[in-house]
Amino acid sequence: MDKILGTFNGLEFTVGDTLLEFSYLVAALLFVYGLKLLSHPESARRGNLWAAGGMGLAMLTTLLLHKNAEGAHIPISNVFIILAAIGVGSVIGWIAAYKVKMTAMPQMVSFYNATGGLASALVSLLEYPNAVAGDVGSILVTILGLIIGAIAFSGSMLAYGKLDGKVGDVMKPFMTYLNLALLIATLALGAIIIFSPNEPAEMTGLLYLLLALAIIYGVMFVLPIGGADMPVVISLLNSLTGIAASMAGFVYNNQAMILGGILVGAAGMILTILMCKAMNRSLLNVIIGAFGGGGASVGHEQGTIKEITLSDASVLLSYSQKVVVIPGYGLAVAQAQHIAHELESLLEGKGVDVRYAIHPVAGRMPGHMNVLLAEADVSYEKLVEMDDINPDMTNVDVVIVIGANDVVNPAAYDDPGSPIYGMPIIDAHLSKNIIIMKRGMGKGYAGIENFLFFNPKTRMLFGDAKSTLQKLVSEIKSL
Repeated sequence: MDKILGTFNGLEFTVGDTLLEFSYLVAALLFVYGLKLLSHPESARRGNLWAAGGMGLAMLTTLLLHKNAEGAHIPISNVFIILAAIGVGSVIGWIAAYKVKMTAMPQMVSFYNATGGLASALVSLLEYPNAVAGDVGSILVTILGLIIGAIAFSGSMLAYGKLDGKVGDVMKPFMTYLNLALLIATLALGAIIIFSPNEPAEMTGLLYLLLALAIIYGVMFVLPIGGADMPVVISLLNSLTGIAASMAGFVYNNQAMILGGILVGAAGMILTILMCKAMNRSLLNVIIGAFGGGGASVGHEQGTIKEITLSDASVLLSYSQKVVVIPGYGLAVAQAQHIAHELESLLEGKGVDVRYAIHPVAGRMPGHMNVLLAEADVSYEKLVEMDDINPDMTNVDVVIVIGANDVVNPAAYDDPGSPIYGMPIIDAHLSKNIIIMKRGMGKGYAGIENFLFFNPKTRMLFGDAKSTLQKLVSEIKSL
C-alpha cells in the first residue's frame, strides 16, 4: 500500500502519486527538449528519440501508478492487455514505416494522423456517459474532443485517399456555404449537449448524431481542397489531432496527455500559419475548404519550347560557378534523390557551388523535400529555404528544376487570373540559365500551365528524372 505523504484540501497524496506526477514533469521536459531538437534537420532524429522516451516514460508510469477516482490501480489483467496492444501496434507501425516508399510518406502521415484523431474521439464517446450532469467543464472537454477528433479522423482519411490518387477534387460554388452550415450545425449541437440539464445517458442519440455531423464535416472540409494546398491541410489536421489528444487528457486528468497534445496542436498550428503565408492563403479559407482545386491561367502568350541535349547540359553545368537544384514531387516519384546527390558531388569536385532551393510546400507534406534529400545523405547546410535563396538567384549560373512545377511558376507574380497569383515562389526565372527536367509537358499539381517553360532562358530536358540524371552524370564524367 502506498505510504501517505500528506494531505491537501482533504486529498491524500501517496508515494505513488508523487512519483507519477514527477514522471509527468520529466516527460514534459523531454517533450520540450525533443521539440527543440526537431527544429533543425541535423538534430531532428535525436529530438524524435528524446520525445518518444518521454512518452514511453509517461505511459509506463501511468500503467503502474495511475489510480481512478476510487483510488484503485489499473487491474493487472488490463495492464497486460494494454501492453499487448501496444506491442502489436508498435510492430505494425515499425514494419509500415520501414517499407513505405518516400512517395507514399504523405499518405502514411495522413493515415497515422487519422488514427490519433479516431482514438481521441473514441475516448470522448466512451467517457461521456460517465460525466456528471451539469458539470459543464467536464462535458465541454469531452464534446470538444469528440468533435475535433472526428473531424481530424475523417479529414485525414480523405486526405490519404486524395494523396494516393483514390479520391479526386470536388469543388462546387455551393460547397463553401454547405461547409459553413455543417460547421455551425455541429457546434450548435455540441453546445446543446454541453449545456443540457439532462443526464448524459439521456443524450446518447444526440451524441451519435454529433459524431456523424463531425465526420461528415471532416470529409466535406477536405473534399474540395486540391492543388498544391494539401501540405497546408495535412499540417492543420495534425494540429487538430493534437488538440483532440489534449482534450482526452483533460477527460482523464492526465497531465502528460494534456501537455503532449498542446505541444502537437500548437506546433501544427504555427506550421499551418507559416505555410498559409507561403501559399498566400488565409487560415479562414483553409477551415471552410474554399481554396485549391486548380484553375485556368490567363494573360500569357505561350512561347517556344526549347530543348537541351545531355552533352550541352553537361558542359553548361561543368563550367558554371553556381548551380541551384529545385526539387519537387517528381523527384520523389522518380526516386532520383540519390543520383541527384551524386550529380551534386560530381559538380563540387569540379569546383561548382551546388545548393538546393527548398520551397515550404514543395511535395505533398511539410518538409517532404528535406526528408527526401536527407535520405540521400545530402548535407543539411546545402538545403536553403526559399526566402534565403531568392536574393541570390540573379547570381546563379544554372537552375535545375527536377519535378517541381507550381513553386517556380512566374504566374504567381504577373498573372492575376491564376489560382496561385500572389503565392511566394522560388525565383528560378531570375537565374542566368534554367534546365527543367520533366517527363512531358504535363501541368503541376495545381493544374495550371507553367510559363517558366517558355522563358527564353529555359531549356527542357525531357525524360524520367532518375534515368536522365544518370545519363547526365555519365556525360559529365566523360568530359
